[in-house]
Amino acid sequence: MTTSKQSELGKTLWSIANNLRGAMMADDFRDYMLSFLFWKYLSDNYIKAAQKELGSDYPVPTEEKLKKWDVTTSLHIWYKENANDTFLFEKQIRRKIHYVIEPQYLWDNIVELARIQSDELLHTLQDGFKYIENESFESSFKGLFSEINLDSEKLGKNYMERNNLLSKVIKTIADGLTEFTSDSDSLGDAYEYLIGQFAAGGGQKAGEFYTPQMISTILSRIVTLDCQDPAMGKKNRINRVLDFACGSGSLLLNVRHEMGDNGIGKIYGQEKNITTYNLARMNMLLHGVKDAEFEIFHGDSLINDWNILNEQNPSKKITFDAVVANPPFSLRWEPTEETAKDFRFNRYGVAPKSAADFAFLLHGFHFLSEEGTMAIILPHGVLFRGGKELAIRKKLIEDDNIDAVIGLPANLFYSTGIPVCLIVLKKCRKNDKVLFINASSDEHYKKGKRQNYLRKEDVDKIVSTYQYCKEETRYSRQVSLQEIKENEYNLNITRYVNLSKEEERIDLLAVNKELKKIDEQIKNARNRHNEFLRELGLPEI
Repeated sequence: MTTSKQSELGKTLWSIANNLRGAMMADDFRDYMLSFLFWKYLSDNYIKAAQKELGSDYPVPTEEKLKKWDVTTSLHIWYKENANDTFLFEKQIRRKIHYVIEPQYLWDNIVELARIQSDELLHTLQDGFKYIENESFESSFKGLFSEINLDSEKLGKNYMERNNLLSKVIKTIADGLTEFTSDSDSLGDAYEYLIGQFAAGGGQKAGEFYTPQMISTILSRIVTLDCQDPAMGKKNRINRVLDFACGSGSLLLNVRHEMGDNGIGKIYGQEKNITTYNLARMNMLLHGVKDAEFEIFHGDSLINDWNILNEQNPSKKITFDAVVANPPFSLRWEPTEETAKDFRFNRYGVAPKSAADFAFLLHGFHFLSEEGTMAIILPHGVLFRGGKELAIRKKLIEDDNIDAVIGLPANLFYSTGIPVCLIVLKKCRKNDKVLFINASSDEHYKKGKRQNYLRKEDVDKIVSTYQYCKEETRYSRQVSLQEIKENEYNLNITRYVNLSKEEERIDLLAVNKELKKIDEQIKNARNRHNEFLRELGLPEI
């Protein structure tokens, strides 16, 4: 599908969403819309795999056969005619795409039930969601649709009202998608587009789960560069990548996009919000990431409740070649006396209760491999606040772990208007200077009505400046650790890259000469004017 067609698909889906919002509660509509899109992707992908597997045996859906078996799809005919072979068939398909869908739960059958407004639609949807969660995949996807409540009165007061509303929603979605192909990349991109649109339209709350694409691209391109020498270009392979506040998973997918489908061993993500956790799991599958290729955990990174990250034996500690994160900004948290002994914080100190920013940073940094790169988005306060945060910052600087500090423009996020910074950290640095990039001035972004945007050239300039350690007046500068120490470990970007423009030098002698010239011209003009006045017999001025 072409880029313009993909854009058109995204806009069509968003238009459908807007048109249907009046019929459904706006707060819940996102989960229904995205879940149905995910269901369609799974079904279409399964049918393609079945067609390839069965070849010429894939049945033609003649009216006679459909009527004979009382079914609506070709694959359902095959299941009916080959009941004894379905076990082996599904076993073979599982090897290839890692899941199966029984014919009655295929999206095409759901659409047909919606089209004829079958009373069984709602029951089939309920059974279908449970089937996909518990039986489609060999690995468990329990709770994948936990936010979908088809018995909710928000959909209608009784079964028939809910059934009728869902018929309308599903039929509208199906009609809107008719003219588009349904390859996985297109549906995955459309899913991502919708997440972005829902975040943009949902204000602060909705924006929490979404990192704007251009920022996501900066982080992804930086962490995939060679750790020792970024100028060498991309790494050949990343064994593991972690986003410990992964939201809808867009950052992780961006890293995968940078490395290619086979460039990452396994993707790891953690998310505290249950709704967003489910969005992330669906987002992975929708982008063709097999269930064995990723692991998303529902839990709280601050208390480190994920078993694989809580290994006390250092020799069994899991590490990641790339760590990316856009955690909640200045989140209030509740560290205890025990928190100071936590293996993530005991060398650096504990972040203050008022702002967990450094707690998030140290969590990710602890699991960064010796050859890895970490990039994290944080509010500017972490660069200059005192107290406990100064102590943590000082330790990171003295250990030479901070590679770059990049200032971004204000108002880039849906969830906040404050300017943010990107901090790049490593354990393998050979450079004794920290690169500061100040990309916050007007010429380095495009202003929007509600949000500001980084254009492609803005993103390219940031990444290129980082990659080749470029220095440019009013934009970037390499700063020695000694200078940072002399500034009392304050990393405020404007201390090192000042945006003020140099005032034009004034040549006072030239100005004096010009003033004399003007004064002489005034004197001559007055004399001439007075001559005219005298000739007319009038008083001089």
